[in-house]
Amino acid sequence: MNLRTKCSRVFDSSNSVLAVMGAILLILVMLSVCYNVFTRYFLHFTTAGMFEIWEYSLLYMTMLGAAWLLKKEGHVSVDIVLTHLKPRAQAMVNIITSMLGALMFLALAWYGSEVTWRLFQAGTRIPGDLFPPQGAIVIIIPIGSFLLFIQFLRRTYGYFTGWRVIADKEQRL
Repeated sequence: MNLRTKCSRVFDSSNSVLAVMGAILLILVMLSVCYNVFTRYFLHFTTAGMFEIWEYSLLYMTMLGAAWLLKKEGHVSVDIVLTHLKPRAQAMVNIITSMLGALMFLALAWYGSEVTWRLFQAGTRIPGDLFPPQGAIVIIIPIGSFLLFIQFLRRTYGYFTGWRVIADKEQRL
């Protein structure tokens, strides 16, 4: 087994674990919403800070599962034009959009890392009931963005390989 295959397996396993963590977080949020509704209407009290936890959880759920979902081609796509193109043109459009996605998420990971580092250095906290360090909340943005960058690169490679196979078949005909 070569290094690329090993790295690919580790990356896929990590993405799967993170996606499961996101799903668990979703279940915990759902249960805490039910708990909060029950206590509010029947026991006439609410738990302080729950709304803040739900807000932060939305960010974490999104970033934890995004790269896994991209691997599964589960993101929403507008393919009304793409479906009318020939397979080789489809592959080229997918290569270009994947490269643009990779560049965008590399930039977001870079900038997000800088901002997160500055927030940790400044010790900035988010005002509210819980008063958490802002860096601890937003650190998932550069992490998730970097994972998306890697997955977009892998996607680009896959589409490029498919494009070459299609081009070879067209040359033989």
